[in-house]
Order: sequence, then structure tokens, then C-alpha cells
Amino acid sequence: MDPGFPSQHTTTTVTTTTTTTQPNIRFDPSYTRTLPGMLKIAQVVLSLLGFICITVSRQSNSSRGGWFNTVAMGGFWFTGILLVFYLFHIVEKFSKIPWLKIEFIFCAIWTAFYLLAASLAADYAKYEEAFGVAAFFGFCAMVAYGYDAWLKFHGVRSGALAQGQHTPKQVSTVTSPAY
Repeated sequence: MDPGFPSQHTTTTVTTTTTTTQPNIRFDPSYTRTLPGMLKIAQVVLSLLGFICITVSRQSNSSRGGWFNTVAMGGFWFTGILLVFYLFHIVEKFSKIPWLKIEFIFCAIWTAFYLLAASLAADYAKYEEAFGVAAFFGFCAMVAYGYDAWLKFHGVRSGALAQGQHTPKQVSTVTSPAY
């Protein structure tokens, strides 16, 4: 054993995290290639397709059709606006707003709304074929909103940012006893 090297030493590692956000508004189409981006696009498209199916049917004025269209257009507009906010980094600019919590609550509610609306449309499909197709799109949208709610729930629990990043930085120091 080398007498110049101490037999005992202490290593201390300190991890600090810095949050990096860029407050400028800019267009970033790369968001559409992320899982949350693809989910939002799917939700917007499925909502629009379900809305169109109900609207072109002969029974579009029924209460079932009206409820489905209300759910579909609510999802279309809210999710579409959020998609634009993410594409232009408006969410990052206003990072103090709890975006993930808002999205989690909305996606959870819309999952239940789509379950009800698609079930009612599917029940009416025996009278109107367009309601059956709308029910298919509604159930697909329900799955997309449910999965998105699950992702947002885990994001909220882990303290993730809606947009931007946490950068961990580790600093290690070695302390030797004095002789």
C-alpha cells in the first residue's frame, strides 16, 4: 500500500437540477414527431372524423348525435389549440401555468365523455350506419385520450415539465483525512 495515499477517503456527490425554458415564441414542427404530439394529432383527427360522420347522418339532430358532436368539437378545439400552443412554444413561454395538470384533467374527463358518447352512438348504429362509424372513431379517440391522461398523470407525479427541460448537473468532491 502506498503510504502517500490515505486508506480512507470520503466522496460527496451533489446533484443539482436547473430548469431550462426559452421564453421566445417560435415554430417547431419537431413536436409532431414526439409521442404527445402524435397523440394530439390523432385526437384532433379522430374527433373531426367522428363529428363528420354524425353530421352527415339523417339523425344528426337526435340527442345522441348532438352529445357526440358536442364531445367531438370540444375535444377538437381544445386539443387543436393546445397543439398550436406546443408547436409555437407558447406552453414554454408561460411555464408557470400547470399545463400537465390541466391536460391530465381534460384528457381524463374527455376519456369518460367519449366512452359515453361512443357507446350511445354504437347503440344507435342499428338504425343509422353513420353512428356506427362515428362510434368507432369515438372509441379510438377515447383510447387516445385515456393513454394521454395516463402519460400526463405520470408526468405530473414525476415533476416533469410540459415543455422545456430539467438539466441535472452532478458535482463530486473527494475529501481525504488530514495527517
